[in-house]
Order: sequence, then structure tokens, then C-alpha cells
Amino acid sequence: MDQDKLRALREKYGQAPEGTIFDPEFAEVGRRIFKAGRRPWPFAGVSTFLDAPHRPLKDDALDLDGLDYALIGVPMDLGVTNRAGSRLGPRAVRAIERVGPYEHQLKIAPLADCAVADVGDVMMRSRYDLVSCHADIEACFERVRAAGVVPLAIGGDHSISLPILKALGRGRPLGLVHIDAHCDTSGPYEGAKFHHGGPFRQAVLEGVLDPERTIQIGIRGAAEYLWEFSYESGMTVVHAEDVLKLGPAAVAEKARAVVGDQPFYVSFDVDSLDPAFAPGTGTPEIGGMTSLEALEILRGLAGLPMVGGDVVEVAPQYDTSSNTAHAAAQVLFTIFCLARLAEPAREAAGWLPAISPASV
Repeated sequence: MDQDKLRALREKYGQAPEGTIFDPEFAEVGRRIFKAGRRPWPFAGVSTFLDAPHRPLKDDALDLDGLDYALIGVPMDLGVTNRAGSRLGPRAVRAIERVGPYEHQLKIAPLADCAVADVGDVMMRSRYDLVSCHADIEACFERVRAAGVVPLAIGGDHSISLPILKALGRGRPLGLVHIDAHCDTSGPYEGAKFHHGGPFRQAVLEGVLDPERTIQIGIRGAAEYLWEFSYESGMTVVHAEDVLKLGPAAVAEKARAVVGDQPFYVSFDVDSLDPAFAPGTGTPEIGGMTSLEALEILRGLAGLPMVGGDVVEVAPQYDTSSNTAHAAAQVLFTIFCLARLAEPAREAAGWLPAISPASV
């Protein structure tokens, strides 16, 4: 080793005080994160999404006062067709202690300098009635939007996306970046039209989702014959094999072209990942994306007017490694980064509450 270089490194770093960061960009990140001079131990205290501040329920309702962003659990899985258990997803994602605080590709520490909190879980009247749960979820997210807060939800099964889209897209249909193994645009199943295999068909029919500004990424498996609605309505479908052939950057560019410069929502089902990366889910499909491919696609959406997002279908009891919950937490963190970077674009797109807070 060059002795002059070693001597210079020793002079600069050998006796540097704890917390010293010389690079100006990194030093600014450190200043925002270490505001009290030290960070809490990641394995101590009450578990929250992304270690965000905890905001307890107030009178059995989410306390949104003064917030810019709300991390919300939706522990409901009455809409599953295969393995149940994603009602435990929010709890498992909260327990992940090693995510963030800095996103090295997007160069942002998203929890700094904004009002964000884990506001708890949506209160639902019945653990047995899917329709009433959807009504409660929709009412909750109507209040979130009325408060001018950007919601990031953690499910729960994928049927929760329908009531969320009904709340956020009423009066102004949203675009959608949907990352999943399945298109989730099938029709009624065993007499029920509300289930995790059909939320996006129902959202289009409700007039809250614009199919021509919807892209579905990572699609694969034996259920292709159920997804004709995606093609007929004008959705863009990118199969998992296409992701492999095109590469994440090209897929992200396609997604940017589809959603354009108008408000859109992000919905991420962990079964979009190959079971090697996310075995803890209700309908695993072999041949999926890697976690890195998924993150790179999401990062490619930076700067677009995203108005909310969800991560769904984490069923932790099928994964003793906790890797599925860890992947979900990392995706949640990345989506939160996108939400922060979307602030100028949301304002330019005129994203405003759809209803008066006094009316809910």
C-alpha cells in the first residue's frame, strides 16, 4: 500500500470524532438523521413501519393532524383464493428493523424534513364480512385524502386496493403502476365480485381507474386466461419474461410513458417476486422477478406525480426466514422515497383533496 496515502488517511480518519462525515452530501444526510446526536437501536422500542414516529388512534380513528404522509396498516385477508394469512402482513412488516434511512440510488433520506407517522391500522367493524371491511377501508382513505395526506398502505390481501382507489380516484380517475404476478382483473368468483383476483376490473368499472394509464408488470403463471379485461380495457401488460428480456430500465421507461404526467397510484404485490425471494405469500408463482429488478423498476418512476401506494399479500407464516416481510419493507421504503420525490409533480398536476374534511 502507498505509505503516503495511508498516512493521509490516518491523519484524516484516525482520530476523527464519532459521527464525523467529510463528504458534503453524506454529511447533510447524517445531519438530518442524527438530529439528537444518536440513532435509536433498531431492535429497541415499539415497532413501526420504517421506524416512523407512532401516531396512536384518536377516538378509534386515524390521527392525521398536521401530517404530510401516513403509513397505514390494512390487516384484512377475507378476499384470498388460496392461502390465507396476509392479515398478519402489517405486523410482520413493522417488525423489520433494517430498512433505510438513506436510499443510495435515489439519494434521499425520505423520513427527514417531513411530517410522517405510522398511524396504525384501519378500524374495521367485522372480521367476517368482506363488503363491510371494504366500506370501512374506503371511508378511512376518504378521510386521508380529505386531510391532504398521502397514504402508503400495507395489506392485507390485494382486494384492499379497490376501496383505496375508490377513495383516491373519485372525481379524477388515477393511473396505476401495478407490479404483480397476476393482473387481478378477473370477474366474479364463486358468487363474489370482491376478491383479490379482481380489484382492478372493479376499479375501472367504478370509474376511479383509467385503464389506458395502467401498466401491469411481472405477470406470469397459469391464470392468463382470466385477464382478458386487462387487454380489452387498454391496460399495458408486461410479463415477467418481458422484464427479463427488456431489463428494468426499459420497463420503467414504458411505465413512465403509460402513466404520463398525471396522478397515479402504485400497487405492489409481493408475489411479483420469485418465491426464492418472497415465499411468504398466498399465491406464489415460480419464474418471477428478483428483488433488485423490482426495486430498479420502482426507482425509475422517480419524479412522477404518485399520490399513494400499497404493498400487499405478505403472509409471514409461510416464510420462516422473514425475507418476504423484509422485501416488502424495502419496497415500502422505496415507494415512500418516490412519494417524497413526487412532491413538485403532484403540485404541478393539481392534486387536491376530492372532498371537504367537513363532509366526512
